[in-house]
Amino acid sequence: MSKVLGVLGGMGPAATLDFLAKLQAATPVQREQDHLRVLVDINPKVPDRNVSTSDPGPVLAAMARGLRDGGAQVLAIACNTAHAYAEEVRASGLPLVDMLATAGLAAQARGATTVGVLGTSLALGLYRERFSHLGLEVVMLDDHEQIEFMALLYRIKRGDLGQASRETMAALALRLVGKGARAIVAGCTEVPLVLTADDLPVPFLDATEELARRCVAVCLGRASEDR
Repeated sequence: MSKVLGVLGGMGPAATLDFLAKLQAATPVQREQDHLRVLVDINPKVPDRNVSTSDPGPVLAAMARGLRDGGAQVLAIACNTAHAYAEEVRASGLPLVDMLATAGLAAQARGATTVGVLGTSLALGLYRERFSHLGLEVVMLDDHEQIEFMALLYRIKRGDLGQASRETMAALALRLVGKGARAIVAGCTEVPLVLTADDLPVPFLDATEELARRCVAVCLGRASEDR
C-alpha cells in the first residue's frame, strides 16, 4: 500500500500544478488505481516568503497539520523558499521530503561539482547550506542580476510566461554558466515554467521534477523518508 502524500502548495498556484503534473508523470502505473493518493492545499494566501516583515511559518504549520489530519502520511512543499520554515512543517509529526536536499543529490549523481542556482535570496542561502554538505559549490547571480531575477519571478507569478520572460530567464542562466557553473538548478518553482534543458549548454536540474520523483519513491517505499 502506497503512502498518502500531502502537498503544501499555492506558492504560486501554477508552480504547484507543474509539480502535480510531474508527480503524475513520475509514477509507474498499470492502471488508474496505481497512482498515489495526494492531498493538496493550494494556498496562495501564504505570506510572501521574500518579505522580511512577513512570517509564513504559522500558516505553513497549520497547512501541514491540516494535511496530516486529512490523512497525509508524508509531506512535500512545492516551493523552494518555503523550506526556510521546514521545522514548522515537521512539527506536524510527519516526515518532509526536502526539495533542496533532493536537488543536491541529483546534482551529485550527475557528477556536478560547481552548480549555478536560480532562486530567491533566501532560497540561495538554503541551497548553499544543503549543497556544502554534499561537497557542491554554488554559483549565484551578482546583486544587480538577482534584482533582475526577482522582478522576473514576480512577473511569472502574475502569469507572464511569454517569450520575453523565457529569454530573460535563459539569459540569467547563461550568466551563471559564464561564471563557471557546470550545471543549472531551477531553485525556484517558477523557473521551470519558462526554462528548459534546451535553453542551456550544460545539464539542467529541475528541483520540482526531482522532488516529484523522490516523493514517488518515498510513497512507494523505494526511498527513505526525511525527518
